[in-house]
Amino acid sequence: MSSKTALLVIDVQESFRHRPYFRDQELPAYLARQQALIDGAKVAGIPIVQIFHVEDAGVFSEASGFVTALAPLRIEPDAVFRKRRHSALIGSGLDVWLTANGIRRVIVSGIRTEQCCETTARHASDLGYAVDYVGEATLTFPMTDATGREWSAAEIRARTELVLAGRFARIVSVAQALADEPEQAAA
Repeated sequence: MSSKTALLVIDVQESFRHRPYFRDQELPAYLARQQALIDGAKVAGIPIVQIFHVEDAGVFSEASGFVTALAPLRIEPDAVFRKRRHSALIGSGLDVWLTANGIRRVIVSGIRTEQCCETTARHASDLGYAVDYVGEATLTFPMTDATGREWSAAEIRARTELVLAGRFARIVSVAQALADEPEQAAA
């Protein structure tokens, strides 16, 4: 493997369709950006890592049948990992794989913006990886805070990008993440 970069596709799985908070308004646009990122990574020779969240019971359990790629996403991963924590780097073996393959930069994408994607980005940064966070290739859903205010998916994405930018990650578009790969890999 010659690339020093890997694309992380986090928790893009059917399990979410079966959660009460699931909304499909942003799904088509998100899937288009996620697919463009996957397809572009494949063309650029960037390894694609698919990560699934699993639990012992419910829609995130292997027995549910929902721990599969979210349709109609097309993905042929170079590696697949299962995680039980918010960070894809805890207990999944991903960190070992990244190290063994000389990966120094990760491109973060997937579901949910403010949970597993943000947590993985922070953790990767703390471990010394260069992190590109592709907010437009993440998906989340509206949330209501303790005061009763509903935060839209767009507000949550903007907040996540704000707190990550310049501290834990570089916020990039799909095109920027893919365009920068050769320069980063050579570094």
